[in-house]
Amino acid sequence: MTTPTPTPLSYEQAGVNYDLIDPLKVAAQRAAKDTAKNLAAHGFGEVAASRGESAYVVDVGPFYLASIVECLGSKALVADEMKALTGRSYYAGIAQDTIAMAINDLITVGATPLVVQAYWAAGGSEWFGDAQRAQALVAGWKQACDTCGVAWGGGETPALAGIVEAGRIDLAASCTGLINPKSRLSVGDALAPGDAIVLLASSGIHANGLSLARKLVERLPQGYLTEVAPGLSYGEALLAPTTLYSPVTEALWNAQIVPHYSANITGHGWRKLLRHPANHTYRIHSVPPVPPVLRFIAEHAGHDAREAYSTLNMGAGFALFVKAADAQRTVEVAHQQGVAAWVAGTVEAGPKQLLIEPIGVRFGDDDLQLR
Repeated sequence: MTTPTPTPLSYEQAGVNYDLIDPLKVAAQRAAKDTAKNLAAHGFGEVAASRGESAYVVDVGPFYLASIVECLGSKALVADEMKALTGRSYYAGIAQDTIAMAINDLITVGATPLVVQAYWAAGGSEWFGDAQRAQALVAGWKQACDTCGVAWGGGETPALAGIVEAGRIDLAASCTGLINPKSRLSVGDALAPGDAIVLLASSGIHANGLSLARKLVERLPQGYLTEVAPGLSYGEALLAPTTLYSPVTEALWNAQIVPHYSANITGHGWRKLLRHPANHTYRIHSVPPVPPVLRFIAEHAGHDAREAYSTLNMGAGFALFVKAADAQRTVEVAHQQGVAAWVAGTVEAGPKQLLIEPIGVRFGDDDLQLR
């Protein structure tokens, strides 16, 4: 008896349409670009090449400052549902997810994270009255800061009844970092044909694709308790904390390896490998193992390989573009930090495209419009 093919479930059906979101991002970037002149009054200037990158960089003289703000998204909703089912609090991991969203973006430009700020907006004061949940959030936030070697400077904890749904919380983090010496700056100026593409393993879905993952629950008779692997429920797999990659990038600097470019593989999936504005062909000759939860989502959402790799990280959470001579050493440094890594491909001269050869998928310049 054959299993019927599921009706495809797209990210747009789950409530996320990048065709609507991305034009606003582009418009905001264009308006923001005009404000860079205001830095001159302070004797500073922007690093223009950081416009449209994952973090914004300012030249303050002897070094660069980088900054970013990022929202967790809807992963906290999964934690809330799983607590109702299991009685466990997952908010220590949720805290790490939130910090990872900011720090993993910040380090793409070569920055060392220095300070994290918290934004925890609840649907009412009663959210903070759950001591187990609140303490887990605080403990997880501190632990993630310690892992990344950053100071937790402070934050904001508004109760926004009528804006945030009752019983829910919207989590975000901002991060400021230092690029010192300036030679650590990585905004793609040195990216060139012949460079190697090293992929760092993800822990699972991370914090992107959760709207789709939550929508999929409606198709599962056992919901979040459905097994995706022996002894591992769908909900638990979704809540695996996002990998923090700054220990890897700091270790690379200590090993005298400076990436020519980096990409945090989040929204838009592997299309993020096309983020650099220059025209290069990115040829992938090997792909990492796909975590069970991502394979499960792709299968039950009816995604083909192209849809899956355009939406989810599919086992690769971060990409490093390095000199070919540094590629294997980059893998070794990542392994020393407990993160699996692979030399997955090369940068070639040619039209702007991503060729994922093992699965026969191509993404072109028109598949990612972020600038």
